[in-house]
Amino acid sequence: MSPLLHIAAEEQNPLVPPIPELVVGLLAFVIVFGFLAKKLLPNINKVLEQRREAIEGGIEKAEAAQTEAQSVLEQYKAQLAEARHEAARLRQEAQEQGAALIAEMRAEGQRQREEIIAAGHTQVEADRKAAASVLRQDVGKIATDLAGKLVGESLEDHARQSRVIDRFLDELDEKAEAAR
Repeated sequence: MSPLLHIAAEEQNPLVPPIPELVVGLLAFVIVFGFLAKKLLPNINKVLEQRREAIEGGIEKAEAAQTEAQSVLEQYKAQLAEARHEAARLRQEAQEQGAALIAEMRAEGQRQREEIIAAGHTQVEADRKAAASVLRQDVGKIATDLAGKLVGESLEDHARQSRVIDRFLDELDEKAEAAR
């Protein structure tokens, strides 16, 4: 085989491109790759870096927001616990004040009851003395009239009447006390 045939045979192989095309293709690839590396790759890297920073910034913001939310939640829980404690304290104070008020009202009621009873006893005693005085006078007058009719003479001397009546009633009181 001659070298021409060999070249002709090589040209017929569709998988192997001709050398000038291979050189032109390789040169075009280097130019396109160089253009992409110089112009497009920095822009792509810049966009990727911006996205990475935005994602990291978003994560940091989310973590900061989560930390802030956690602190707000803890403050809320503390305020809620404080409010519950304050409400319990106020309930306890109200119960204590209510109990003190009830005790005070009971004591006041007891005092008023005792005053009313004492006033009643005083009134009963005054009424008893008034009734005894009126009764003494009435009994004395009736006894004097009766004695005057029995004796047949008037016993109108007031001083003597009072002494006789008092002595008679005192004897009746002594007999009544001795009978008890």
